[in-house]
Amino acid sequence: MTSASPSRQGCTTQHTLATPQGMIPYTADAQWQVLYDQDQPVAELFHVAYTVDDAEPSQRPITFVVNGGPGAASAYLHMGAMGPKRVVFETEGGLPKPPVQIEDNAETWLSFTDLVFIDPLGTGFSRVLAKEESPGAKAAPKASDSSNGAEGSTTSPKGDSSSATATLEKAKTFWDTERDLKALGEFIQGYLSAQNRWLSPIFIAGESYGGFRVAKLARQLQQSFGVGLNGTIIISPVLEFDFLGGTDYSLMGWATAIPSMAATAVHHGRVSPPSPEAHRAQAETFARQTLIPFLAQGNLATEADRQRVYGDMAALTGLPLALVQRHRGRLGIDVFARELLRDQNRTLGLYDASVTAIDPFPDRPLNEGTDPTLDGLDRLFTGAINHHLRSTLGISTPLTYHLLNDEVFKAWKFLSEKDSKQGFVGSVDDLRVAMALNPHMQVAINHGFYDLVTPYFASNLLVDLMALSSELQANLTLQHFRGGHMFYTWEASRQQWQRSMQAFYQRALA
Repeated sequence: MTSASPSRQGCTTQHTLATPQGMIPYTADAQWQVLYDQDQPVAELFHVAYTVDDAEPSQRPITFVVNGGPGAASAYLHMGAMGPKRVVFETEGGLPKPPVQIEDNAETWLSFTDLVFIDPLGTGFSRVLAKEESPGAKAAPKASDSSNGAEGSTTSPKGDSSSATATLEKAKTFWDTERDLKALGEFIQGYLSAQNRWLSPIFIAGESYGGFRVAKLARQLQQSFGVGLNGTIIISPVLEFDFLGGTDYSLMGWATAIPSMAATAVHHGRVSPPSPEAHRAQAETFARQTLIPFLAQGNLATEADRQRVYGDMAALTGLPLALVQRHRGRLGIDVFARELLRDQNRTLGLYDASVTAIDPFPDRPLNEGTDPTLDGLDRLFTGAINHHLRSTLGISTPLTYHLLNDEVFKAWKFLSEKDSKQGFVGSVDDLRVAMALNPHMQVAINHGFYDLVTPYFASNLLVDLMALSSELQANLTLQHFRGGHMFYTWEASRQQWQRSMQAFYQRALA
């Protein structure tokens, strides 16, 4: 695969990994792959592929992996769960003190599948090509990398910013739901062709917005790109955006987070039920059978009903009854994260509410601190992926590795101009079509119980609403684990998940 400039030269290295199943010899291929528009090169996607040596490629499964954001690189799944190396966390997902530590990953998915980690445009080392760049051209490296991640370098030596502006605008064309899916489909097609892997069993996996991506890709790959899938793995996903966060007029979002709040309250000792499982089940029943109908009544609800619902909610979530009453049973995740441990001067992580941090502004009415999970993870994964790519895999480039590019998120177009829909975008219809198109494809949806941002109960509800036939229902696995958005940072959950996914692959290949 040809790189476009001296700043983007790939590297292939050989390695061995000791696992409980034995030694795994593998090849790591860190490369840029060109994307084309009307046969003209327009961008390069950076990716890292791990393939087991001495295995027959046509018999060996291959899994294409993306993260979310939009604007997140694949480093989270790459260095947190699936790859041959991983970041070291505390046993229950806590953040260790600096510096970052990396170790061999005994739970790598390489034991049952080859892996290709893809960084979408504007993330990782993936860049659009500047006007003067083309594959094989020897363009001189420029002064520095662009801070917004749109290009490989910034301005010309003369200080002319017009080229950088044009390149940024070119990058923004990829920051669109449909164009992003098209780029990923083109990448997968190109990779299968370049590596002669069209006959391999093919899987796709995505986390968070990446789960949204792969639910849609499950349809598009098969319908538009001719890629048949053995399995689709959806991790901590947002599948329908109107199931996240409620308003006065959109009610489902108020209900979907309640079971995660209840699980968190048990974890922090704010409620003491007979068992965590029983408490979660009670919260799920309350959210489905009591809270949604109650909120739908609006002003028609009686005062007796209000007090009964508020009392049940306080008992489930561990929050003070007066707080629940003040919010009229509409508990936002930010309110819960701020208030559950307020008496201890601690706030909860939104992405993993089992993680707490000191509240830096306890006397202010609103939470003005940072998220201890998302923001705290940045130093770990940034350090880990840079060391791994540059030192272990031998990539030499002046480019900045964009772990989480906020510019991409801010510019993202969730609905295309040709889309006649209004409001929220979703992916469940695409997943339903994909499963009907290919009744052999297996689907796994996984969450962490303490994730408030993409709560597990949202997917539970959506699966119940999919109206799948019994034949297709048997192809869908819904399983959740202790932990948060990245539940695999919990040691026991990562081990359990790896075993579960190995069994999933065996079913998909049977």
